[in-house]
Amino acid sequence: MTEDYLPLAYLNAWEYCPRRFYLEYVLGEMEDNEHIILGRHIHRNVNEETTFQEGETLIHQQQWVWSDRLKVAGIIDAVEECDGQLIPVEYKKGKMAQHLNDHFQLCAAALCLEERTGHTITYGEIFYHANRKRQTVAFTPELRQMTEQAILLAQLAAYKAMPAPIDHTKKCKSCSLQNICLPVEVRQLQKSHLSTSDDF
Repeated sequence: MTEDYLPLAYLNAWEYCPRRFYLEYVLGEMEDNEHIILGRHIHRNVNEETTFQEGETLIHQQQWVWSDRLKVAGIIDAVEECDGQLIPVEYKKGKMAQHLNDHFQLCAAALCLEERTGHTITYGEIFYHANRKRQTVAFTPELRQMTEQAILLAQLAAYKAMPAPIDHTKKCKSCSLQNICLPVEVRQLQKSHLSTSDDF
């Protein structure tokens, strides 16, 4: 049973912004914006569970995986099988960069695959739609450790108070939950409260 397992997509949300994670995962708040709609549009061709051959590579789309050890579960966009090697692949709408939230999601998917298959997976790939390039992500011991730590922190955060807004204008501007989170307004209230407290 995986009903209480942390979804892989929410691990991504946790690393992007703990407050967004809490709003979505704990409180169930959802809102669309142009980024969400574009991401959904990009995934339209990979949202069907199927297996097909491309040259020497067997591609399994929309694979459900889980880890009983880590208590995480979710769907991998694709798993490519070539020469006995399994390569998890995620599709993202943005540009290639060092996005740890994307890396953690991919690495967690690989950890699930390893547990399910018994095979060691050394790397995965992220296809970024904005520049139509693949980024290879090596599953180093450091990334594995950081991913497992992020999973634990996200699981614990679900039972704590909602985190304060992050101080990251670019992330907040792109976030679909901006009008629910109200990061600018909350930060202003916090500053006002602190300045009032200093007067006593």
